[in-house]
Amino acid sequence: MKRSQPYHRLFLYTLFVLLLLPVSQGRAAETGLEPGMVNPGYHDTPAWFKQSFLDISEDIEEANRRNRRLLLYFYQDGCPYCAKLLQDNFGQRRIADKTQSYFDVIAINMWGDREVTWIDGDVSTEKVTAARLRVMFTPTLLFLDENGNVALRINGYYDPDKFEAVIEYVGRGLERKMSFQEYYAKNQPDKAAGRLHQAEFIIKQNDLQHLLEKSDKPLLVLFEQKQCKDCDELHTDVFKRPETIEQLKRFNIVRFDIRSDEEVATPHGYVTTAKEWARQLKIQYAPTMVIFENTGREIIRTEAYLKSFHIQSVMDYAASGAYKTQPSFQRFISKRADELEARGVHIELMQ
Repeated sequence: MKRSQPYHRLFLYTLFVLLLLPVSQGRAAETGLEPGMVNPGYHDTPAWFKQSFLDISEDIEEANRRNRRLLLYFYQDGCPYCAKLLQDNFGQRRIADKTQSYFDVIAINMWGDREVTWIDGDVSTEKVTAARLRVMFTPTLLFLDENGNVALRINGYYDPDKFEAVIEYVGRGLERKMSFQEYYAKNQPDKAAGRLHQAEFIIKQNDLQHLLEKSDKPLLVLFEQKQCKDCDELHTDVFKRPETIEQLKRFNIVRFDIRSDEEVATPHGYVTTAKEWARQLKIQYAPTMVIFENTGREIIRTEAYLKSFHIQSVMDYAASGAYKTQPSFQRFISKRADELEARGVHIELMQ
């Protein structure tokens, strides 16, 4: 008997809902806690999120029938940026209503063990799926189009204004016409300093291949723009902190305006403009940090709003070479936080 038959489908859905209740017991089972105990790092998702069997092709088909698209939200318990997304973004009625009108939203635990059937038919767990999709930051949001292609991917947290612009952009299918950067520049300009910040650690060098060849340090490329509140905060706060300054010393650092026609020779020697290179790298957020090893291979990037500890941890992950033995940045950052706390260094994730 096929699952698509109405009464069998209703039975499975009813069983699925029953298995979720009570919530505290369901969460306890998932996290290894005793029944009745609540995971202190867990944040409830909105009631309007879709309860899914995690057959992604089926979810796309259902979204299509409702004239919607599918949004996959990868999270982890205890993630402060996930909490901000749920509370500061989806907590606003306007953003929540707009998201519901355009998308079916499904939450996937990047460390979870629920079974996921991916678009290509591969069956694995949530955590294996997350690893396969290279989910390194939470929240990670995959906006899928009607055919299951990724229309836009967000690796991290966007503030409510920029996130609402994303919802409009993907919800209306505008990725077919322009990049998100182009859309945001036209429709949601930031109120910012209106200039690129100067800093002593920024090297004036456009031949990045030559820079990598003559130095043992990894290369950190900053992609910024003049109208950028988050760029302002990065330079006036994060980069001023002693812990960040120590990390910055471990890199050769260059900076490009993502809208500039300035000529640049990429780490692989290809000559282009900063604007075109940013487009090729699919840079959609400012500031973005992209870190390259000496071979010119990209190690890791930041492309969402991050506070000091996470910025410092990304740099440490690359400069220490930890990425060579630990493919999971989340496991690295968790271990790093524990080691700092053990040395008496208290970590404030959102400062």
